[in-house]
Amino acid sequence: MAKIAVVLSGCGVYDGAEIYESVLTLMRLEQKQANVQVFAPDIQQLHVINHLTAEVAEGQTRNVLEEAARIVRGDIQALSQASANDFDALIIPGGFGAAKNLSDFALAGSELVVNAELLTFAKAMREVNKPIGLICIAPAMSAAICGEGVQCTIGNDADTAQAISETGAQHIKCVVNEICVDDKRKLVTTPAYMLAGSINQAAEGIFNLVDKVLDLV
Repeated sequence: MAKIAVVLSGCGVYDGAEIYESVLTLMRLEQKQANVQVFAPDIQQLHVINHLTAEVAEGQTRNVLEEAARIVRGDIQALSQASANDFDALIIPGGFGAAKNLSDFALAGSELVVNAELLTFAKAMREVNKPIGLICIAPAMSAAICGEGVQCTIGNDADTAQAISETGAQHIKCVVNEICVDDKRKLVTTPAYMLAGSINQAAEGIFNLVDKVLDLV
């Protein structure tokens, strides 16, 4: 039975992990009988967004690990506890938390810096040729994790694709249900809610990504 690490970035599309993407990932992993451990960094969010108004909730602070625990009913560990020796693959759902908490892509664009704990863990997985799946905006971290020239996708948004190309990655256009596979680096990416207009559309690509990651184990 494959053991998969899933890293979340909070709870909520605008300031954390995209909830549908996270749940779809976890559901598909369970359907495929994978053994899953969820992690999140024990850090403060960049900011808190009111999801009714999509505006910053001034004066509020939230912890990424505590917020991510909401999605998985408390069954989560601090990212600092993750070891590449313990897992066969890594999957990171999207949501703006991937670009605000796991990295600073939302602010820095192509000059992004990835959270140190995540980068250490993900690069350790890459160094021993274990597959990685990145969903939605999370592929913005592809070059930082897998190196220059890695192939990835966020769909077809021109500005985002250009910023990702400037990080050193090779962006491949995809439609919502497709995956991009860099066979050399065992990186699998899919657009999900970068393109999806419904949970069903997001599910198709995410299920394809999970299935491919497990195939590569």
